[in-house]
Amino acid sequence: MDTAAEQAPAPDREQQAAAYRNLIVATVGFTLTFWAWNLIAPMSGDYKERLGLGSFQQSFLVAVPVLVGSLGRIPVGALTDRFGARAMFPAVSALTVVPVLLLIPAKDSYGAMLAVGFLLGLGGTTFAIGIPLVNSWFPPAKRGLALGVFGMGMGGVALSGYFTPRIAEHGENLPFLIVAGALVVYSLLATVLITDRPDRRVPTDTLAHRLGQAGRLRVTWELSALYAIGFGGIVAFGVYLPTYLKTWYEMSPTEAGTKAAGFALVTVLFRPFGGWLSDRIHPALVTAGALLAAALMAIVQAFDPGLYPVGTVALLCMAAGLGTASGSVFALVSQVTPQAQVGSVTGIVGAMGGLGGFVPPLVMGAIHSAKGSYSIGFMLLSDLALAGCVYAYGRMRTLRPSD
Repeated sequence: MDTAAEQAPAPDREQQAAAYRNLIVATVGFTLTFWAWNLIAPMSGDYKERLGLGSFQQSFLVAVPVLVGSLGRIPVGALTDRFGARAMFPAVSALTVVPVLLLIPAKDSYGAMLAVGFLLGLGGTTFAIGIPLVNSWFPPAKRGLALGVFGMGMGGVALSGYFTPRIAEHGENLPFLIVAGALVVYSLLATVLITDRPDRRVPTDTLAHRLGQAGRLRVTWELSALYAIGFGGIVAFGVYLPTYLKTWYEMSPTEAGTKAAGFALVTVLFRPFGGWLSDRIHPALVTAGALLAAALMAIVQAFDPGLYPVGTVALLCMAAGLGTASGSVFALVSQVTPQAQVGSVTGIVGAMGGLGGFVPPLVMGAIHSAKGSYSIGFMLLSDLALAGCVYAYGRMRTLRPSD
């Protein structure tokens, strides 16, 4: 009797250990592949000089992998539903090695760089592999925090921005060789360490049918809109904040880059906070509160305050709100999406979040060119965030997976 009682908790301990092992390995993989995904942006100034690019050509070169990576999450998420993360994570990580190494011979041709940048977008799709994996391993009471911890892997973009140019100072090809080597090692370890849940439901219908089903769910597009505001805001500021700080506050490029890295760090740290809070409060309420905070700070910044202390506080609090919202939205995904469709829905929602980050910089740049001010752009951001706040509170807090 005593022996049986002692042995009974073992399966739970084993399952818990497997859950945390998968979370750690998936987060490391997400970080590495996002580093690879962002290899072009930190070096874009060098490519501009080497290839004699105009501003639009430089921006387009940076945008190609991001756009492809965002859209690629849609089929990759559906493929993860079918084949599982155990197959998809090592495969995508290993395949990403190819464009990383191709960046070396492609550096003297703009056309070749665009082609390699297209392939490099593959690295940005692992988000849609890790979310269903983590979602399946953790119980609802711990799922929000776990998804938030996994989401910290988006910090790979910030790591790339900081370390890639510094590594390149010791050899222009060295960053690509190091990242490629890390991806090879990771793909081998992931093959051994990542496991799908034994009771995972495997869909038998076609990829097109599963994507069609996910696309027909109203909640897919509701979540996409909220994520486009939360994570899209993060992407937008990651892309445009250095330009804004240099233009409006007359900072040096180095100082502006450092401030922008601080903004990115806050968003990364607050993403798991959003998930943790969503385990204790309904994630729709967390999303609504976080977007309200971001909206209020955007209004403050629209009045062009001095950078110290008001502007800095406003931007960092805005980062905290957007980071919290990006974590809580995926806690919401796990609550309102049928389990078998989490991968497909995650792919679409993740794609919309990534794409949502490219509209605000274009709008803010156009408004500044026309009016000489960023105030209208910040007010538009506050309007979007307030709309998301109202919708999350009014509609999303009452949803169930069957809705």
